[in-house]
Amino acid sequence: MDTPNIDEAREARARCARLLGELHRLHLAMAQEARGLKRFTLAGRSSVETETVAELLEQYLSASDAFLENMRGRMESRLGLLRRGEPQLGGREAEHAPGHGAFWLVFSRLCAVLRRVEKRVGG
Repeated sequence: MDTPNIDEAREARARCARLLGELHRLHLAMAQEARGLKRFTLAGRSSVETETVAELLEQYLSASDAFLENMRGRMESRLGLLRRGEPQLGGREAEHAPGHGAFWLVFSRLCAVLRRVEKRVGG
């Protein structure tokens, strides 16, 4: 398998950023739609607004939690392999290898995010 180069990493990050941008636009569209539901309450049918918003939030939380749990499971199963990517110096202690501190900073960040996800989804 070819080693991904810097351009491929940049492109992967850009794709993720575009997806997050799309998600943000969807959030704004859902918020706008939810604000528009007040027309039902103003017309004396508040149960329609209440039920619709409850369904929206339930479905959103369910989909979000499923995504987070899936990503958490995928990444937790890869932690051992990811950890083996620690920079090494042939025969010397790893903490002297260039990039050692940066590697552990990022690895620790991932572990902290995975703990936050676990608390959120109750896994």
